[in-house]
Amino acid sequence: MRKAKLHRSTTETDIQLSLTIEGHGKYEISTGIRFFDHMLELFTCHGAFDLKLAAKGDLDVDQHHTVEDVGIALGEAFASALGNKRGIMRAGYFVMPMDETLGVAAVDFSGRAASVVNTQVRTRLVGDLQADLVHDFFEGFARGAKANVHLKVLYGRSAHHKIEALFKAFARALRVACSRDRQLAKMLPSTKGLL
Repeated sequence: MRKAKLHRSTTETDIQLSLTIEGHGKYEISTGIRFFDHMLELFTCHGAFDLKLAAKGDLDVDQHHTVEDVGIALGEAFASALGNKRGIMRAGYFVMPMDETLGVAAVDFSGRAASVVNTQVRTRLVGDLQADLVHDFFEGFARGAKANVHLKVLYGRSAHHKIEALFKAFARALRVACSRDRQLAKMLPSTKGLL
């Protein structure tokens, strides 16, 4: 079982997190931003991970620090749980329909942080979440995990569905990228000899 526990504390946020990659979709999540909690809950369920996450941030200032730092902490937890990355698929992608919306996610645990996110959301708020912070969450994850994270909404009408499609697609792409491959066995999936 690949697991990680993490405590990230700054002057802006305090985050306690425990992750099990081979989980059952169980979660206990509290960030103070209910729509963000919901996205992390469905991320956990669709990835079949187990996640306990308690984040306290300076929400009186803005949501930015909380959302970004949760992304960083979650990325760091995945990097820690994956260890040396031997035998994993390393990369994964998923296309997720969410009613009238279609979202795509691709992830590569390359050892290099990069993110490209296109939500096509034009509203300021979705539920109680500042919609532009979806970018910051995924960028934070990419930095924490040292991974390439690409997400795009191909089309859709509902801002809620657009964000939800991306979180679900991301979870399923991560599930593939983290999965062990018999043929790779204990090989490192890189010609560089380092990830």
